[in-house]
This record gives sequence, structure tokens and C-alpha cells, in this order.
Amino acid sequence: MDTQAKIQEIVSSHSVVLFMKGNAQFPQCGFSGNAINILRESGVENLHTVNVLEDEEIRQGIKQFANWPTIPQLYINGEFIGGSDIMTEMFQSGELKKLVQA
Repeated sequence: MDTQAKIQEIVSSHSVVLFMKGNAQFPQCGFSGNAINILRESGVENLHTVNVLEDEEIRQGIKQFANWPTIPQLYINGEFIGGSDIMTEMFQSGELKKLVQA
């Protein structure tokens, strides 16, 4: 299975997916840590995380998958939502909570 197909499978198999550096228990960059905190505050319970530091192909491939250059990247119900800045804005407006609880 090629990297793009692998990413597509991950994104379609879980309602909320965060491609990040580290994992939910031990984020390995500030942006990933911020993303985890936002998702917790938004009431996400079934979060699936993918540690891009453990797989160089995924780390590079995810950037092409959404045509988005940075990590973390959030997907909800198979749809690319954005990175840390977008998540912060959506959290502050209340939009993210509505989206994850829909």
C-alpha cells in the first residue's frame, strides 16, 4: 500500500484523527501539545493520533495529502480541518466543539 492510500485509510477509519509529533500522552512539540489540549477541551473522546516522528513516509506524505506544509493536521469525519492556528481559531469561536460533537 502506498503512503497516500495508507493515510486515506487512517483518515477514513477514525472520526477524529490528529497527525502530530509525539502522541496524546507525550506531545513532542508545542503546536501538537496545543492541538491535544484544544481537542480535550472540545470534548473529543475517540481521538486517534498518528506520530509522524515514527514514520518518515507518513511525515512527508501527510504534507502532500492535504497540500498543507505543517504538522499537526486535524481530520474530522474524513475532512481536513487544518493545523494548530486554525484549530485555535475554531476552538475560540466554538465552531470546533460543534464539529466534533455533530
